Amino acid sequence: MTTIDTSPRRRYSSKKRSRRIGNAVSLVVLSIGAVVMLLPFVWMIATSLKPAGEVFQYPPTFFGSAINWNNYRTVLSGSPFLSQLWNTVFISVVTLIGTLVTSAMAGFAFSWVFRFRGKDALFVIVLVSIMIPYHVLLVPTFALLRTMGLLDSPWAIILSTIVSPFGIFLMRQFYIGIPKELAEAATLDGCSPWGIFWKIFLPLSKPSLTTLAIFTFVGTWNDFLRPLIFLSSNENQTLTLGIYTAQGLFATNWPVLMATVGLSLLPVVIMFLCLQDLFVKGVALTGLK
Repeated sequence: MTTIDTSPRRRYSSKKRSRRIGNAVSLVVLSIGAVVMLLPFVWMIATSLKPAGEVFQYPPTFFGSAINWNNYRTVLSGSPFLSQLWNTVFISVVTLIGTLVTSAMAGFAFSWVFRFRGKDALFVIVLVSIMIPYHVLLVPTFALLRTMGLLDSPWAIILSTIVSPFGIFLMRQFYIGIPKELAEAATLDGCSPWGIFWKIFLPLSKPSLTTLAIFTFVGTWNDFLRPLIFLSSNENQTLTLGIYTAQGLFATNWPVLMATVGLSLLPVVIMFLCLQDLFVKGVALTGLK
């Protein structure tokens, strides 16, 4: 008569084996996904290092016969790349700082710390504004900026994006999760509402602020439609407009264009690598321990 070994040791060994198989399958799937996602970037870098005559050769090759750094020298010397880079950095950094300040303060005001008439109605308006596509607001925003005399200037983009309804919602949801006892104890110690915000809420919100910072910076850096509509002169162009205008009507120097795209992505990649730990914490909303 055959007996089945149901001892705890055998069950633990079976669960451990199943866990290893599951981890191996997950690793394979994630590795394939990573390769698929990174392949276009690798192809972009490889194309930027090819001579112009080898871009469309058949059969295609990943890397050219020689590494051609002249494409990057052309971008840095023979094109308005540096001025476009400065305009993009200025717009992105100022928009980032303004968005963090307005979102943190507005989220704090909409949390449980303050009570004022119309608070819930105002927050509903913020939620509704998230659902409105920003393309719908381009025409009235354009008319308002023209009236203010801000068209064809970096401030046209900054002032139209410095207040983020999503950022307000994100910070408000984080702040309402902070225990009330912290604010009550600070109030008993004589701390003002501004002190509560500056000394308690703001330090605890670093993960959420980092998440909002990355979303805001990347969104502003890659924005194409607003600069296309609000900016008209060449000296105020951003990198997205520069990449768009670098495509010729009849012919395009693809290695130089890919070098321009690669250099324009570099600041975003550096920012994410520096803030990735706080970004992961912010996505998981683990502000308190």
